[in-house]
Amino acid sequence: MHALNPEHLFRYQARLHPPQVIGPVAEGIRINFWIAGGEVLGPRIRGTMAGQGADFLTLRRDGVAELNVQGTIETDDGALIHISYPGLSDLGADAYEQFLKGHTPPMLYLKTVPRLRCAHPAYADLERCLCVGVGEGNLETLEVTYDVYAIRGVA
Repeated sequence: MHALNPEHLFRYQARLHPPQVIGPVAEGIRINFWIAGGEVLGPRIRGTMAGQGADFLTLRRDGVAELNVQGTIETDDGALIHISYPGLSDLGADAYEQFLKGHTPPMLYLKTVPRLRCAHPAYADLERCLCVGVGEGNLETLEVTYDVYAIRGVA
């Protein structure tokens, strides 16, 4: 059996602007959540989440929300890190129909695969690892929290 050996990189908390509901499109219901800012705290990265970027979410007809997030972290030592990730949140088989009736769940439980890109030499190693994120989004307070882990290679 191969071990994962995850390394906790950081936790981030972000505030979101009220959602921009595009509505039903061919793939599902499109909803944009624009990032209002946030904090990044952890053993590897500390700083702020810039008040730009968004989660371009699509709620599929089967009740699964597909995330497509783009954002920027500014570290306490002045580096800029581009963070982008796909992700999933299973809202239940009837979530699509419930959303159309005006009912949204209060919480989203999120599973993501972040990519971190940075030109600063102190963070160059982050482009060599796979990251996974787990978190939750509170749709009542418009806040999300994630813990992001690096999965390092065995070599």
